[in-house]
Amino acid sequence: MRISLIKNSVLILFVMVLSACATQNASNKSIQIDEFTYVDTTRHREISVAIYQPENIATSNKISIIFSHGWGENKGGDNKVYSYLTEFLASKSYTIFSIQHELATDEMLAMEGNLRETRLANWQRGADNILYVLNRIKTDFPNYAYHKLILIGHSNGGDMSVLFTHQHPELVDKLISMDNRRMELPRTSQPKIYSLRSNDYPADFGVLPNEIELKKYGIIIDRTNIKHSRMDNDATPEERNYMTKKILDYIEK
Repeated sequence: MRISLIKNSVLILFVMVLSACATQNASNKSIQIDEFTYVDTTRHREISVAIYQPENIATSNKISIIFSHGWGENKGGDNKVYSYLTEFLASKSYTIFSIQHELATDEMLAMEGNLRETRLANWQRGADNILYVLNRIKTDFPNYAYHKLILIGHSNGGDMSVLFTHQHPELVDKLISMDNRRMELPRTSQPKIYSLRSNDYPADFGVLPNEIELKKYGIIIDRTNIKHSRMDNDATPEERNYMTKKILDYIEK
């Protein structure tokens, strides 16, 4: 009798585990994740891109997002360490092209001097990556509404995205900066601009608009209690919920 009870308990536990796995798998079926590599022959540079999109492409709302990661010390794979955000947005019918900006052979990011000058080449390379990927995906994924392009970037990737917006404002509908700290935000009402700020690292002088500029251009600065280094997958569940909700709300405004 006791052996029978044990067997029944094990069976129930096994069924519970299978049920949990099925639920998890079912939730994952709402999106698909792919990865491909472009080669910019003019710069002799490989650019890997992770694409997050609804599993049923027909349900996509056709608005595309280009995401740029923070500095990852050239180790690679950093375009996939914001999956809490990219997968969430894909589940909401957006398509996200997340660019790997760093190669192992790249010089390390400058840590000394006037960083607006010593990091400019790095940001320019990132802006060039964004432009190259944008031109390629317009051909490879022609059914998206690129006139509504959204850029999102964290930290160094935020500075790249801001620089791109300065250089190609006509290509960007919305810019979302996740705590970029060096490149000053454009003072403009179009593209629309929203910036999530950390609680531990201030931006350099002039990066953020003053109160008069905020009102004039409708730029939104969101000062959070989230640390700069916890805006990727290191964020707590509460922090993830806050950032995904605020970013989605702004995208859908």
